[in-house]
Amino acid sequence: MFQLGKTIVSEDIIEKDFICNLSACKGACCVDGDAGAPLDEEETKILDAIYPKVKPFLRKEGIEVLEAQGTWVKTTYGELETPLINGGECAYVIFDEKNTALCGIEEAYNQGEISWKKPVSCHLYPIRVKEYSEFSAVNYEKWEICNDACTLGKELQVPVYKFVKEALIRKFGEDWYAELEKIVEKNFK
Repeated sequence: MFQLGKTIVSEDIIEKDFICNLSACKGACCVDGDAGAPLDEEETKILDAIYPKVKPFLRKEGIEVLEAQGTWVKTTYGELETPLINGGECAYVIFDEKNTALCGIEEAYNQGEISWKKPVSCHLYPIRVKEYSEFSAVNYEKWEICNDACTLGKELQVPVYKFVKEALIRKFGEDWYAELEKIVEKNFK
């Protein structure tokens, strides 16, 4: 671990390789698990605002859950996240012709209907950020459903931090990412 501004960063994001391999995993991270995508307070307001434009891209099952529970939920622990369909896939999940899970929010973004790509926690995956009062912890989350992504990343020699560059810049800013690259160059070559 090392400190970068107000973040504590796991060296795993530099030392581990990763490239999503949707043809292998079929988007399992959006379907498996026991919780929705983590959200921050600002993102809940965005979801409320964009829902009318995202709704046409969603499946009937997702719309039913979102209209019954809302565009986001608060867990018993007070955490904010996307709702799930019957405790399974994210309510915003859609499937392509190959039965690969995709994000309905991101599809609306790709079609130019909205200007917000998706929750930053989804965009950052496999990095998870835990907020503390004085700092943010930036960690690599290893999940066996992503073994094919690790294999592909290793084959193509793409470390996690490079795979999620756009998302890290979105979360922490360009200066933070430039400083991360300097740390990598100085300490990890």
